[in-house]
Amino acid sequence: MRILIAPQEFKGSLAADEAAAAIASGIRSVHPDWTLDSLPMSDGGPGLLDAMRRAVKADTMAAVAEDALGRKVLARYVRIRATGEIVIEAAQANGLLHVKPGELDPLHADTFGVGELILDAAKAEPPRIIIGVGGSATTDGGAGMARAMGARFLDGAGNVLPRGGAALADLERIDWQPPTVLRGIELLVATDVSNPLCGPDGAARVYGPQKGATPAQVDQLEAALFRYAQVLRRHFGVDAANVPGGGAAGGLAAGLAVFLGARMQSGFDLVAATTGFNHRLAEADVVVTGEGRFDSQSTRGKVTGRVIEAARTAGKPVVVFAGSSLSTGGVEVRTITNIEPDPVASLAQAPELLKRVAAGWAATL
Repeated sequence: MRILIAPQEFKGSLAADEAAAAIASGIRSVHPDWTLDSLPMSDGGPGLLDAMRRAVKADTMAAVAEDALGRKVLARYVRIRATGEIVIEAAQANGLLHVKPGELDPLHADTFGVGELILDAAKAEPPRIIIGVGGSATTDGGAGMARAMGARFLDGAGNVLPRGGAALADLERIDWQPPTVLRGIELLVATDVSNPLCGPDGAARVYGPQKGATPAQVDQLEAALFRYAQVLRRHFGVDAANVPGGGAAGGLAAGLAVFLGARMQSGFDLVAATTGFNHRLAEADVVVTGEGRFDSQSTRGKVTGRVIEAARTAGKPVVVFAGSSLSTGGVEVRTITNIEPDPVASLAQAPELLKRVAAGWAATL
């Protein structure tokens, strides 16, 4: 039996490679003779750098940048040797990985550090910069990113607005000149989110609660992003509110598209092409994927949904391992909560529990 193990990160507990290792360990404990092909995946969020670095020869670079709360962190990105392209994982700067649950500040968190990373990467004069935007702790529409590149966001009295998404409610004017260091560099946004910046499926309403926003704060951020989109449209002539995928990473994707002319690209397709996913899928007998919480969002472009779709197209059986599940998606789903319902304990013991889930599944085959 040949098993392709292609999970994404289990948010808050396991990186994609750690999840793949735990699943492989569980399967191997029951069937040591099976061939296991471990392929940690990403759709542009955390794990993108690791996935790319495993697939191609690349140099790891680092820069000091601000996290979502303005604290200095050491953020990594990679330069692909064969092409000179640079791959940035925005979450290295503005990601939830730097912010403890009690520190979440959805109204004021911003993307300034992402702009710093892009500017640092541009010094190498790459032909292309690919920016994976998932896993953010921010909902500022990419305003912080642009601010790091010199943009000034002003209210009606000409005062510079404070950082964060909430302040954009008072936005009246933007002073902006594209940085010359980015001239001639193509920018791609790696994401598989199709949500727009504003509206019921927008950045604030869909993703704000994941970043600590209360219902009242969600309303506040939605109103601020709507105002931001109005000013962007007046300044740039672009309907920022409805840029497909613009709601990714709290609207960072929209900001990159409007301010820097970045275009959207499927993060999953990017990683899949680089890692030879289709070839490895064709050689597998069974496909395993997974994530922290499997729900209705999982089948809307996220890694788990894309792997399921690809396995079905190839006629391969597929199983999902998850921390918890609110949906079956029409496939077999095995969850950690079935053996450890306490969320605190399940997070603390995630590697061992995921191993047990995988072993239990393997024992049925």
